[in-house]
Amino acid sequence: MFQKTVLCLLAGSIIAMGLGSCSSMSNTTKGTLIGSGAGAAVGAGVGALIGKNAKGTIIGAAVGTAVGATTGAIIGKQMDKKAAALKAAMAEQAAVETVEDSQGLTAIKVTFDADMSFAKNSSTLSASAKTALQKFASNMTGEDMVNTAIVVKGHTDSSGGDKINQPLSEKRAASVGTVLKSNGVAASRITEYGMASSEPKTDNAADAANRRVEVYVLATDAMVKQYAQ
Repeated sequence: MFQKTVLCLLAGSIIAMGLGSCSSMSNTTKGTLIGSGAGAAVGAGVGALIGKNAKGTIIGAAVGTAVGATTGAIIGKQMDKKAAALKAAMAEQAAVETVEDSQGLTAIKVTFDADMSFAKNSSTLSASAKTALQKFASNMTGEDMVNTAIVVKGHTDSSGGDKINQPLSEKRAASVGTVLKSNGVAASRITEYGMASSEPKTDNAADAANRRVEVYVLATDAMVKQYAQ
């Protein structure tokens, strides 16, 4: 994956000294490596790497402040803690995992597919999907997460052409954004993207798993400053 490649390149000199591969590092360790000079943030805007050129690319929020070693580790720990809380809150309603963003900082990825598999040509959210999103939103309004950015990516299957799929994926992302905003998440924190069928989960063109929404929780410059040491 692109984001792992970036992290490994940035931390290469440290890994060469015997700390092992990126896949074996904890998020706290990764945050420390990035913050200790292996990859100071250089200010990519939200969505700078969200194009369709790299499957699975993780976007990076607008971080323009160099991340110190302790700060990077704190952010990693905070994201791990919040990911665990989201898993507990949403149970089977969404898949929650931690990932690295385009700048090497720990981020959270939430995939709504089981309860948010859209019917063909539909951007309407089910009642269970709205409930899951309400739980997600309630976890995003506390002091620990208020300085994060939230990126919503809508996806379609590939059974139709881009003329249909692109606007449909945008509407799906917008539907999710609307629920988050109506449940207390500031609109200024949310960015919505339609990915059409460019990032399928399966090879089956009409597979319902491809009709999904992914939500990313990303550290911002404000969060870096919040935890600056």
